[in-house]
Amino acid sequence: MDTQVHSSSFVTTDGVRLHVLEACPPDSDMQNPVLPVIAFVPGWSMPAAIWREQLLALAATHCVAALDPRGQGESEIAGNGYNIARRATDVREFVSRYERVVLVGWSLGALEALEYIHRYGHAALDALVLVDSSVGEEPETVPAAGPGLRERLQQDRRATVADFMNGIFGATRSESEIADLTDAALRMPLEASLSVFPGGVPRTHWRDIAWAFPKPLLYAVSAQFAAQARSLQQHRPATQIEIFEDAGHALFADEPTRFNDLLARFADGESDKPRDPD
Repeated sequence: MDTQVHSSSFVTTDGVRLHVLEACPPDSDMQNPVLPVIAFVPGWSMPAAIWREQLLALAATHCVAALDPRGQGESEIAGNGYNIARRATDVREFVSRYERVVLVGWSLGALEALEYIHRYGHAALDALVLVDSSVGEEPETVPAAGPGLRERLQQDRRATVADFMNGIFGATRSESEIADLTDAALRMPLEASLSVFPGGVPRTHWRDIAWAFPKPLLYAVSAQFAAQARSLQQHRPATQIEIFEDAGHALFADEPTRFNDLLARFADGESDKPRDPD
C-alpha cells in the first residue's frame, strides 16, 4: 500500500477496536476536508485493502477512508456483534469520525449501509453509493456467495472461500492475491462469518430504504443486477445507475479507472443526469 495511505483505528461503543485505512490530498486532512470524505465499507469477509485502487487514486483529490468491519482485515475479532444491527452501528460510528461523508457500500456492505440509514437516518451523509448488491428490486438475484454456502464451508472452508474469491472478479487474478484474500477471510470464526448475513429480512426492507433516501444515490452494478438497477431508477427517478457489463462482482477492482472517475464526479456533484450506458 502506498505510504500516503495510513492506518487508524477507533473503539466502538461495545468495546471493539476497528481498523481503518485513510488518506488525504496534501492540502487537506480528515477532520477538515475540502470535499466530503469518501468512506468505503467492503463486502463479506473482505478487508479494507480490497479498495486499494480507490484509496490510491482518489486520495489525490479527496480524503478517503476504508473500514475493516469487525473480524475482517486488521480489525479485532470480537466475541459477538456479527449481525446486521451491530454492524450497522459500526458503520454509524465509522462515518461519525468525519464531518461530511459520501458512503460507499459493496455487496454485504451495501446492505449494512442501508440498515445504518434505516436505524440512524441520513443526516451524516452527503450521498450514498451502493455497489453490486441487491436493493430488493425485481428480479431477485442469487447472492454472490451462492446457495449451500454453509454446507460447503463446513466441508472444506479454505477451498470454498478460495473459490468465492476467484468468483468475484471478472478477470483472473494472481494466485498470491487470491491466497491473501482467502487468508484474510479465514480470520473470522466460521459461525460469525455466516451470522453476518441478514437472514429473514424481507427484500422489500432494502427497497423501501433506498426509495426513501432523499439525497444523491448512485447504484453501480455488474450485469447480474442490471435489471434491478433499471427498476430502481424507474421507481426512484433521481437515482444514477452505472452498469459494468463486463466486470465481475468486484467491479471496482476489475475496472478501477472507470469506477474511480465515476465516483469522483459523483462525490463532487458533477455527475450527469441519471443514465443507463446501454
